[in-house]
Amino acid sequence: MIDPWARLARLTPARIGLGRAGSGLPTREVLRFGLAHAQARDAVHTPLDAGAVSAGIAGLGFETLTVASAAPDRATYLRRPDLGRALGDGAAAALAAGGDGPVDLALVVADGLSARAVHEGAAGFLAAFKPHLDRAGWRVAPVVVATQARVALGDGVGAALRARAVVVIIGERPGLSSPDSLGLYLTLDPRVGRSDAERNCISNVRPAGLSHDLAAFKLDWLLTQAFALGISGVNLKDDSGPALAAAPGPTLLGDGSESARGS
Repeated sequence: MIDPWARLARLTPARIGLGRAGSGLPTREVLRFGLAHAQARDAVHTPLDAGAVSAGIAGLGFETLTVASAAPDRATYLRRPDLGRALGDGAAAALAAGGDGPVDLALVVADGLSARAVHEGAAGFLAAFKPHLDRAGWRVAPVVVATQARVALGDGVGAALRARAVVVIIGERPGLSSPDSLGLYLTLDPRVGRSDAERNCISNVRPAGLSHDLAAFKLDWLLTQAFALGISGVNLKDDSGPALAAAPGPTLLGDGSESARGS
């Protein structure tokens, strides 16, 4: 007899139909859970190699700058989210001096809660997004690589670089099946004090989730609409489906699932 749970389990990384050994889980499932938990913890605590990330981004033809948040170390960063949202001493002045504003777009690559996601995915996403930038003709500031950073750090970065919009490419909080997921947060007219309701988020950007090509397409669409309408966040909905269906060339959908939301 075919186990119906086995068929369903092949369709999702969620932990379903795990079986049982007596009154507990099979040993293999206990070990799989322990491995996933360890990978999630490693994603949170592994430090970002800012030099290597910057070198990979520079190899794509982008200029780069490096900044740190006001959180002095990882332990403080995890206990004090507010410090991860603020630029460290002198960072705003350094950005203003290193940038060449005003610009249309500032891009921030931030460790967030998964340096692994940034190490494995940031350069690949930017490689997919660069043709969209070239076609749009937007003026782009040097890419800022930020350590001990939360999403809202992008508000201060965007303001310092005098950008019309900022996109924060950040390692997302790892789940037990996704320690390598990037999130893309778009904010129009960035300045300190913006709320999460004023941002658009494209999440689950990873090999088993939203592909780099599809994430780049969606971000291009959202940025174009944000500039045209003067809005971002909950007032700007992702209606890129018809544009995606009409896009020439091979499909942008990979093997993973699509995830995009507007807040």
